Amino acid sequence: MTTPRNFRYYELVMAAFVTVLVCSNLIGPAKIAQLELPLVGVLTFGAGVLFFPISYVFGDILTEVYGYARARRVIWAGFAGLAFASFMAAVVVALPPAPFWTHQSAYEVAFGNAPRVVAASMVAYFCGEFVNSYVLAKMKIATQGRWLWSRTIGSTICGEAVDSALFYPLAFYGAGIIPDDKLPLVMLAQFITKVGVEILFTPITYQVVAFLKKAEQEDYYDRDTRFTPFTLRA
Repeated sequence: MTTPRNFRYYELVMAAFVTVLVCSNLIGPAKIAQLELPLVGVLTFGAGVLFFPISYVFGDILTEVYGYARARRVIWAGFAGLAFASFMAAVVVALPPAPFWTHQSAYEVAFGNAPRVVAASMVAYFCGEFVNSYVLAKMKIATQGRWLWSRTIGSTICGEAVDSALFYPLAFYGAGIIPDDKLPLVMLAQFITKVGVEILFTPITYQVVAFLKKAEQEDYYDRDTRFTPFTLRA
């Protein structure tokens, strides 16, 4: 029987992944931001889109260094964190406010996400993250460990495409919040922004991956991995 390896930084990367994921889903979506950019013009976006792609960066790092199976456990940890944060927000918003507390309406705007939006977010996250990890693991074998940038960007394109394609129709189609004919434009804008963040973080990803591979003495290739998402075995 093989003794499980102990890693120095695996739990820290897991904690960072879950923190970014929960914060970007809990804090960011409540605010719609607007910036005027040179050559681009006015850009309107949900504030969370600036930080959510960082979870994909951590997902790339986990799969690249530790392999799909260990990344799978982190994805499930993130799913559990999102589920608890959504449950806690729903309970806290539903609690009757004290008569002297006058901020209930603001609190509901910030944290009172509709169940449909929460469910859509969970489904999109689950599918997108596993697609991201799977594609990166397969590309690492196909490229024989070369061209890390192609794996991080390529897997993010696939994962974020799945995420955006699932979340926006599931959350908003027919709801009257975003006109149905505008949904494809919103999806495209969010997808481009998320992939752009991944590209900007590529130099940092290289540095972190190199550090972890050296520190952990690990550079995992998923040649014999069972790629089902429905297990926590590493």
